[in-house]
Amino acid sequence: MGDTTDGSSAAHGAQDIQDDAEPRGLFSRLFDAFSPDEAEGQDERLGRTLPGLANLQRLRVEDVASPKAEIVALAHDTSLADMVQEFRDSGYSRIPVYEDTLDKPLGLLLLKDLALQYGFNGHHDLDLAPLLRPILYVPPSMPLSVLLRKMQADRTHMALVIDEYGGVDGLVTIEDLLEQVVGEIEDEHDTEDEVTIQRVDDTTYMVDARTPLEELAEELGMSLDYEDMDEEVDTLGGLVFVLSGHVPVRGEMVEHPSGLEFEVIEADPRRIRRLRVHLPQGLQSAAQ
Repeated sequence: MGDTTDGSSAAHGAQDIQDDAEPRGLFSRLFDAFSPDEAEGQDERLGRTLPGLANLQRLRVEDVASPKAEIVALAHDTSLADMVQEFRDSGYSRIPVYEDTLDKPLGLLLLKDLALQYGFNGHHDLDLAPLLRPILYVPPSMPLSVLLRKMQADRTHMALVIDEYGGVDGLVTIEDLLEQVVGEIEDEHDTEDEVTIQRVDDTTYMVDARTPLEELAEELGMSLDYEDMDEEVDTLGGLVFVLSGHVPVRGEMVEHPSGLEFEVIEADPRRIRRLRVHLPQGLQSAAQ
């Protein structure tokens, strides 16, 4: 396992780095609600506005962190072209960088730093060390309210969760925290008017994970219900999550009792985004 002592010291210096601008609006009100010198009644008023605020006091890092297996990270000796491709494929703006294994993290690489220094043409000798930002390390037992304040102080939106042996156990972002207060946050990739079901050929469909099961069932000409199916599941992403028992990663195949196969095309540690639906031979005619 990697020694996190140096990384922790570096993380404490992160507040000196001018990363993103100071949070405003909702961010500021949330930070103020947990400030030691807050005005009397501030947290009570904010709690009435945002009922989910209590989650920040009640939940701990381990309750919202993404598991280690689902962390998108880069080896320090990755080529510039491969780094750019990973940013493109993942859609993330910041990715941890490690040496040998993720249990030896070196720092956090921001897409804007890489772009400003090297552009995207890949024709440069890469010197990654000067670009790496310090990473914040936190224990799984830390309350979310404490982590939110620490993220503000260190001017960072991401933290690695460290287990009792000093190894990396997971990852948590400021979005994970805020979603406990305001619900799921849609990003620029989540649009309402995009096509949710696209037929590729007689046996293959590209489907948005938010597609209602009834809509997909109608398109396929078959029912997606199965014995002991959770009645609360109403989207394809929810169905695949229940079938697999976890948030599947890109490339993972999940089988439906009917014989359908769901291939995860796009996902992040918190949700499934797009899937490829494969119909078995016996169901071809039903979809035509």
